Amino acid sequence: MLVDRLDREILAELQKDGRQTITELSEKVRLSISRCQRRLRELERAGVIRGYKAVLDPEAVGLGFEALVFVTLQREDQSTLAAFDEAVAAIPNVLQAQRLFGDPDCLLHIVAADLADYRKLYEGQLTRLPGVQKLTSTIVMKQIVEARPLPT
Repeated sequence: MLVDRLDREILAELQKDGRQTITELSEKVRLSISRCQRRLRELERAGVIRGYKAVLDPEAVGLGFEALVFVTLQREDQSTLAAFDEAVAAIPNVLQAQRLFGDPDCLLHIVAADLADYRKLYEGQLTRLPGVQKLTSTIVMKQIVEARPLPT
């Protein structure tokens, strides 16, 4: 799907406020409600819009401790990578997991209640991930830039 200027305006507005009504959205992008809704449905159908969600304050839900974990794998064969990916995806405290080029092999963004909770997660699950050779943790001191909308 080719995303044009109007689609980008729609996407920018939805990233600011995904709860706005189609009427509000159509007014902001200067389209009729029916044209705006058609474009919106096409963006959803094409997978440009992958979903809608609420953004939570980690501290408010008892998950104010954050760590970045760099993972070096013993091997990078297909079965090890598949097993590692599946096991990481099953850990709810992993907010984001990225495979990297070079060393280390992966970066995990993890939340926990506190240091003791993180240590339990680290010792009980992270060290047991398939194919792990080495884990290096860095504690997040402060969020400087929160997850932000994609530039449109």
